[in-house]
Amino acid sequence: MKGLLQRVRGARVEVAGEVVGAVDHGLLVLVAVEPDDTRVSADKLLHKLLNYRVFSDAEGKMNLSLADVGGGLLLVSQFTLAADTKSGLRPSFSTAAPPALGEELFDYLLNRAKQVHGTVASGRFGADMQVHLVNDGPVTFLLQT
Repeated sequence: MKGLLQRVRGARVEVAGEVVGAVDHGLLVLVAVEPDDTRVSADKLLHKLLNYRVFSDAEGKMNLSLADVGGGLLLVSQFTLAADTKSGLRPSFSTAAPPALGEELFDYLLNRAKQVHGTVASGRFGADMQVHLVNDGPVTFLLQT
């Protein structure tokens, strides 16, 4: 499972002009599910997302996690993040999970996040989404399980 974590001052996801998920200060995470991923993969990714130290402490060092700062978590499914881009000029999506597995594990990740973290929002799986964000830093990391 992959998560492209972006520290944001604010982010929102729109579907057909309607805001379906938004957070203020926190993380926007684009999530890709791969064929061998399981609920264990999702649990590991969630642990990293909540505890990865990407927020600055009083001395300006990245020593604080999302859990520490109480920021929002916006999860957005993005199967293109799982693409194989090693050769050629067109991505191959054979390395992405089938849609049913992708949706099942994304929903599991989202529901677990809602159980353990205060502010959690999401896009809509499989929808044509417009993602708006103000990347803070910019700070962006690719996390993998």
